[in-house]
Amino acid sequence: MSDLLVGKDLKKSFPRGGKILKAVDGVSFTIRAGETLGLVGESGSGKSTLGRSILRLLEPDEGEIVFDGVDLRRLDGEALRAKRREMQIVFQDPLASLHPQMSIGEAIADPLVIHGVGTPAERREMVAELLDTVGIGREFISSFPHEFSGGQQQRIGIARALALRPRFIVCDEPVSALDVSIQAQIVALLLELKDKFGLSYLFIAHDLGVIKHVSDRIAVMYLGRIVQIAPRDELFRNPLHPYTKALISAVPKIPRDGRPTRRFETLKGEIPSSLDLPPGCRFHPRCPLAEPECRASEPELSEVAPGHWVACHLYPTRRRAVV
Repeated sequence: MSDLLVGKDLKKSFPRGGKILKAVDGVSFTIRAGETLGLVGESGSGKSTLGRSILRLLEPDEGEIVFDGVDLRRLDGEALRAKRREMQIVFQDPLASLHPQMSIGEAIADPLVIHGVGTPAERREMVAELLDTVGIGREFISSFPHEFSGGQQQRIGIARALALRPRFIVCDEPVSALDVSIQAQIVALLLELKDKFGLSYLFIAHDLGVIKHVSDRIAVMYLGRIVQIAPRDELFRNPLHPYTKALISAVPKIPRDGRPTRRFETLKGEIPSSLDLPPGCRFHPRCPLAEPECRASEPELSEVAPGHWVACHLYPTRRRAVV
């Protein structure tokens, strides 16, 4: 698969009370055509900020965002707007992302109107087809967002994201606000749409169970940096970074014989504030394997096996590059 999206050393900070909050601090990654890259980490790790920075909903401070060979940070005006047709987002809170005074038909048609796609009659038919595609039904085209359940509202949000036939979608915690039974339905829909339309996803979540189900590769983020990235099965089989190990250990397991299947590796403390980053490795205050070197210098994301990258002093470096 060819690379569709490449991020190089992305940074995004915010001023907070005289200090600087480093939400995304030197992140590099690739997403290939037709691939889902899962992005996982605790709240406050910078996942959503990274997703919005990729789309330039938040303007990065530094770095490159290369989409299909074009650096998006070099575009503005009409050139950027044209490229944005190929990149969309599905938000965490479906109701908050829909205008309460717009019918769902109007909400889904809005991107088509903004980009001048089709006549009013053609747009209405496009919207009707999208509602059928996501399982809402065209007969509800004149209904309003509050008339639907949370899962239905998310289906409407997905339909709107699909309106311009994008190639890439950021799914920003798209199921975390939904009941577990509804989560499975929305995840199944997103996987079906990925195959049907040839989409690529950045799928952001804090639930490793969801991430494992949807992802081809997984990136683990902690305090603004990616600390491990690997193919899905390899990451769960060989979670090298101590933070990744702790996240996987915390996933509940259902034992076959009623006995515990593993000991949980409980993380000490809570994720520190990005306003006051620890020296050296950002994870060392919570890491059971921390050495003096971990407190002194920050490890770089390095390839330790083919396609498997980790930022940890415990592992020898093979090479450093955009992953």
